[in-house]
Amino acid sequence: MTQHPLELFAVDGLIDSDAKDMRDTVRAVLADRVRPHIAQWYEDATIPARELTRELGALGLLGMHLEGYGCAGTSATAYGLACMELEAVDSGVRSLVSVQGSLAMFAIWRYGSEEQKQEWLPRMAAGEAIGCFGLTEADFGSNPGGMRTSAKRDGDDWVLSGSKMWITNGAVADVAIVWARTDEGIRGFVVPTDSPGFTANEITRKMSLRASVTAELVLDGVRLPASAMLPDARGLSGPLSCLSEARFGIVFGALGAARDCLEVTIDYCREREIFDKPLAAYQLTQAKLADMTLELGKGVLLALHLGHLKDTVGVRNEQISLGKLNSTREAIAIARECRTLLAANGITGEYPIMRHANNLESVLTYEGTSEVHQLVIGQALTGESAFR
Repeated sequence: MTQHPLELFAVDGLIDSDAKDMRDTVRAVLADRVRPHIAQWYEDATIPARELTRELGALGLLGMHLEGYGCAGTSATAYGLACMELEAVDSGVRSLVSVQGSLAMFAIWRYGSEEQKQEWLPRMAAGEAIGCFGLTEADFGSNPGGMRTSAKRDGDDWVLSGSKMWITNGAVADVAIVWARTDEGIRGFVVPTDSPGFTANEITRKMSLRASVTAELVLDGVRLPASAMLPDARGLSGPLSCLSEARFGIVFGALGAARDCLEVTIDYCREREIFDKPLAAYQLTQAKLADMTLELGKGVLLALHLGHLKDTVGVRNEQISLGKLNSTREAIAIARECRTLLAANGITGEYPIMRHANNLESVLTYEGTSEVHQLVIGQALTGESAFR
């Protein structure tokens, strides 16, 4: 009798029925709607973003962990498990949902005016409007405080100038949350993408996250009314709190990619014959599978623990850094090890291994590189900041 890797950890006993139902529903819908097409989308470097966003909105996945304004109001753990299922299909699909809900929608939900919430959140939750999050600049990734994008007052208006880089959903977004330097410090703005002076240039020739829209945003004197500013976000704490929300989804999501690699690899090893017996029957194969299962299971247990904290007493940024560092680092290691067991077959598009591995190269570094999260954890341990 065989067991699924996560059965060895009895993880279902740690998940309530609502979260399990959400997980199973997402898995079934993705198996029908996305899995049959994702390899070709990746090959073609495309994704039907608008159609897919509407379908995911109808499923209740967009901003699902937020309350009100058409959002589902699920637990953080349910959201995390949904991210795991999304990324088990492809990191690009999870990124679409994560940027929509945990970055763009969360910024409006947490820091926006009631008018901004009413205008955008119901449409975004339904998938009728797509959002993006403009923080990173070409020269300022790990150091967002160095941003050059500026917002200047002109009468009652704001005029934004600058550019943002590596913006997921950027070229298909209806609204961008743009962070800019003002005389009062860093502030956030809700920017309709049809505003004069706003341009989104899609980034092509990517080797990772190919089934995802990535863009450069250019703001050339974009004039906005005073009401476009997020009233309750001041300084870097605003965008960094949004990133913490998104990183929580990555803690679960990256493990979904690892799980998919491991499931495929176990099936392959059981069917592939080498020297007249299954590849799975060799000691070296079983040692690799056992080690990968152990790391996957430990990662899932940590993710579920962080979900429980978030749903009860709250989770701290350095705790999310623990999860993001562990999940991404172990997920990419599992993908690479799985590739060795599939040998030459592991590099083909017939199997998802190399696609996941390539995607995880981006997940490893976006929304905080592994090195940044090591320093966050190090600061928590020592009380000393090593960022400068």
